[in-house]
Amino acid sequence: MDISQNERIVVTGGAGFLGSHVVAELARRGYKNVLVPKIEDYNLVLAEDVKRMYEDMKPEVVLHLAARVGGIGANKEHPGSFFYDNLMMGAQLMEQARLSGVKKFVALGTICCYPKFASVPFKEDELWNGYPEETNAPYGLAKKMLLVQSEAYRQEYGLNSIFLMPVNLYGPGDNFDPVTSHVIPALIKKCVDAKRRGDGSITVWGTGRPTREFLYVEDAAWAIRLAMEDYDKSEPVNIGSGFEISIKELVGLIARQIGFSGEIIWDASKPDGQPRRKLDVSRARERFGFKATTDFEEGLRRTIDWYMDEYEPSARANESTVRV
Repeated sequence: MDISQNERIVVTGGAGFLGSHVVAELARRGYKNVLVPKIEDYNLVLAEDVKRMYEDMKPEVVLHLAARVGGIGANKEHPGSFFYDNLMMGAQLMEQARLSGVKKFVALGTICCYPKFASVPFKEDELWNGYPEETNAPYGLAKKMLLVQSEAYRQEYGLNSIFLMPVNLYGPGDNFDPVTSHVIPALIKKCVDAKRRGDGSITVWGTGRPTREFLYVEDAAWAIRLAMEDYDKSEPVNIGSGFEISIKELVGLIARQIGFSGEIIWDASKPDGQPRRKLDVSRARERFGFKATTDFEEGLRRTIDWYMDEYEPSARANESTVRV
């Protein structure tokens, strides 16, 4: 489907981590009417606010990136609200999209949709071959319902909706709150804090054995823009880098880049989460030409630099450690 640069494009979650990069990517591409509903004006969990947002903004394309997200701890603490908020946002936004006659609806899922013991690398055709990992299953299943709705609405109403499943994202602008952050920002903050205080060790959840795949946020924004422009099928699509690293290796890499040389203590009483996560990324390459380009260590360096400049300016000014 051709999408002109004058289309009215609404990006839910456009002020957030991924959303802000998507908005910037659209601007670089020349799109002139990109609109971001603010949570102060529209609570997208509420049906009346969703309807009012569509009436006010009159979108022709919707990129639904808004979500309630968090790490393992936050998911274990709030499984009900993670399920309800994500389910209601997605279901109501897509329903109003078809009622309003939007040209295209892009729904963002998550790697958490996959079964706990899916074959590695995860292929889109295996989405229904088991139950998700327990610690984030409510979140993953709520997002997975967007795929069901997308396919059902395409079949009954002809709604042009697509479903993308990004892997764990990282990069400048990430959430570094220790309570709700994901693994990379949490580890960066932990190492920076320990180095600043002169601590001799840090404690990390789990055993370090699980593996994860990570995608630099600017690559993810590029993939979403490409899919918006060039992909119009009902089949879900993985968005990832195809790169896998163990948590133990990740901690060591972050510690070295920051210059923290203390001991890493593993708290095996805390959950590891899913044993392995790595996507088969061939469908994105074949269907709309996406292939991640950011080297992982370079992406980490940019993320650490952003965090140091944003949150640790005094430490940055006095920094003498050369990263390797």
